[in-house]
Parts: sequence; C-alpha cells; structure tokens
Amino acid sequence: MKMRCRVGMGALLIAGTACPALAQSGHNTAQLSSRSTSADPLTLEEVLQSSARSAPDIIAALARNRQAEARALTAQGAFDTVFAVDGRSRVEGYYDGTEFAGKAEQPLMTNGGYVYGQYRVSRGDFPIYEDKAYTNKLGEVKVGALYSLLRDRLIDARRSEFRLSANDIDIARFETKATSIGVQARAIDAYQKWAAAGLKLKAYQALMALAQDRTQGIKRQVDLGAKPDILLTENEANLVKRQALVVEARQDFRAAAVKLSLYYRDDQGLPVVVDEARLPDAASAFGALRVDPAFNLEGRPDFAILLEEIDKTTIKLALARNDMKPRLDLNGEVAKDVGPVGLGGSNRTPLEVIVGVTFKVPLQNRKAKGKLAETQAKIDELSIKQRFLAEKIRAEVTAIGIEVETANQLVDTTERERTLAERLASAERRRFELGSSDFFLVNQREESATNAAVKLIEARARIAAARAELAAATADEDALGLNPAPTLP
Repeated sequence: MKMRCRVGMGALLIAGTACPALAQSGHNTAQLSSRSTSADPLTLEEVLQSSARSAPDIIAALARNRQAEARALTAQGAFDTVFAVDGRSRVEGYYDGTEFAGKAEQPLMTNGGYVYGQYRVSRGDFPIYEDKAYTNKLGEVKVGALYSLLRDRLIDARRSEFRLSANDIDIARFETKATSIGVQARAIDAYQKWAAAGLKLKAYQALMALAQDRTQGIKRQVDLGAKPDILLTENEANLVKRQALVVEARQDFRAAAVKLSLYYRDDQGLPVVVDEARLPDAASAFGALRVDPAFNLEGRPDFAILLEEIDKTTIKLALARNDMKPRLDLNGEVAKDVGPVGLGGSNRTPLEVIVGVTFKVPLQNRKAKGKLAETQAKIDELSIKQRFLAEKIRAEVTAIGIEVETANQLVDTTERERTLAERLASAERRRFELGSSDFFLVNQREESATNAAVKLIEARARIAAARAELAAATADEDALGLNPAPTLP
C-alpha cells in the first residue's frame, strides 16, 4: 500500500508540474501569435505558400532587390540631358556689354562623347580680348559634338557603372532567390518536425490509453482475489511512466508548433500556431514533396552570383584596358548668327563650321597598369572559385541523392519492424487477457511496438528532410513553392 501511495503521488506530481508549464506556454503563445481556426489538416503546400508570401526574410530580400534597381537608375543618371544657363553684364566701367547663353548637353550612350546645342545673345560693347562675345541682334545658334576615337570609344566610367549596376540587379535577384530557397527549406523542416512531433504524441497517447484501459480490469481481478495487489501498483507505475512520455511529447509538439508559426502566417503576416486538430495523418505528413530529378548547375543562385561577379570583373578589365589607351577626340560644331548685324560687325553673319582634334597620352600610365594587373588576377581567382564551386555542388547533390536512397531503405525495414512489433504486442495482450502471459512481458511488447512506430515516424521524417535538402541543393523552385516568384505585398 505504501508503494501504491508513492506511485499515486508521483502521478500527481507530474500532472501538477506539467499543467502550469503548459498553461504558461499557451499564455505566451497567445501573446506572440494567433491561433489556427481551420479544421482541415495542415498541408505542406499551405505552409510553403504562406512562407513565400509573408516570410520577413523574403520580404527584406525583395526590398534589397528594389534598392539595386534604384542604384541602376542612379547610374543611368550619368546620361541625363543637362541644361545650363549663363548670363553676365558689366555694370560698371568703360564697357557695358551683356551676354546671355543657354546650353543643352546630351552624353552619348554608345560613345564617351556628347552632343550639344546652344543659343547665345549679347548687347553692348566688349573689349577686344572678348571679341567672341559679340553676336548679331537675334543671337547665335550653335550645335556641336565630341566623339572619342580611342579611349572611351567602347567603354568609359559612365557606361561601366551602368553595366555594373545591371549586374548588381541580377546579383540582388539571385540573392533573393537564395534567401527564398533557404527560407522555404527551413519552412519544410519546421513543418516536418511539427508533423513528426504530433505523430509521436499520438503514438504515446495510444500507449498511455492501453495502460488506462487495462487499469479497470486489473482492479476488478485484484478485488476478486484473482491477482495480487502488487500488480495494480505495478500498473499504476507503468501508467505514470507513460503519462510522462505524453507530457514530454506534448511539450515537443507545442515547441514545434511555435517554430512552425515563423513560416505559417495569416493574411496580415502574423504567425499562426497550429494545434493538434490540424495534424495530418502518417500517410500524408511526409510524402508531399516531389523533387525534379533534372538539375541545372546555373540554376543554383550561388553559382549564378559567381558568374555575375566574373562578368563584373570582366567589365572592370575592359575599363582598365581602356585607360591604357591614349585619348584622341574629334570635335566639331556648326554656328550661325541670325538677325541684323550687331556691334561686332558683319563677320558674325556667315555660317561657321569648326573641326578640332584633341590628343593626350600619359607617358607612364602606372595607375592603369596596376588596375589592369589587379583585375586580371581577380578574374583568375573567380575562375578557380567557379570550378571548385561546381565540383562542390555536384558532390553535394550526389551525397544527398545517396541519403535519399538510404532513407528509403531505412523506411522499408522500419515499417516491417513496426508491423512485426504490433503483431507481437497484440498477440501478447490476448495471452495476458487469457492469463497465459505476465504483466511485464505485455508491457514490454507494447512499448516495443510504440518504439517501432516512433522509429518509423523518424525514418519517414528523415527521408522527407533529405528530399527537402535535395530540393534546396538543386534549386527546385517548383518543389519549394516559389513559382511564381515571391513579390512584395
């Protein structure tokens, strides 16, 4: 009787310590997130859709993509048309000349030069050393252009910045893709751990129910004197042990539900904690992910980013080679004064066509040589990294493929083990009911069957995790729920 009392006190102690902890956990969860109200089983597809739509990491990555697009617009501003107005007047002194000029200049997208147009008009007298300030009464109209023949002909600082900004947009897009793949892979992992924890909880609840159902039968036999009193105490001790397993499994399930809420969110983007009512069955909990066996190496965002970095360095190499060239610019302009002759005389009236050439060469050019050598070394470095990354990715995909194959084999053997263990447990219970088996053996058979069921859950979760890892390694956007691509809400 004393042992029975101690066992009973142990059961009360477990229940008393577990309930406040669970109540506190539920209270904190309610503060952090909302509860799921749907009664349908939660599917992996729902979680992936919610994660792709509302995950903060993905939204932040999309915002970084917009930043890259804004920087590209900034770089494009180097080719904006510039309009300038200049005016000056001699308010004191012997001369009273006033000059006003307006000029519009447009840089060329295909050359380092530019085209421009100007209108200029003047009034009054100017000194001889400012004779070019004179115009006819209605002013002077001028158009001109400068064209680079050697340096800056194919590429210059402005065009290289614009092309580099386009690469940055691609890099930001690939980084967004990498972030999305990582988030979705973690969402799959969180869902599968939640499902596995829930199925384990059900398995331990079923094990505890067997002990609870057996209690009344043993008590009736003890009261009739058919069984010794110690058997009831032993059953209570076994029940307490199974209750402890249920409490621990429920704690793991609640923790997994909270982690899943980071990826499963409502329409307002708030985390949703899913309860046991939406737990899928064992058949559909781990088999929803289908990975495309085809694999394109360039589909991996980290590999694509490295290719973009090589392309950026190639642009910088072209710019360094451009700086090694001498400058040879051809410029020309056409000017015509209109209206009555001004104070400058009639020599302003005829059409003017002016052509000029500018040649400039640095004698040492050490800056350009150093930049050229640095850029070539950078390309060599990135090329080596590219080859190694390709080998690493192929090895990673191969290793995960082996893991998937091994996990499949493990599921087959574990499923057979569970079937045999359940058959033995069922037969042992019938023998115990007929009085031909002892209490210790029937408990051992039941616990072995439950352990085999838990082992099968873990094996199925392992193969699901391997498939998720394979989908992430092969950048399978369809399997990860990323088609269509996420957009900013």
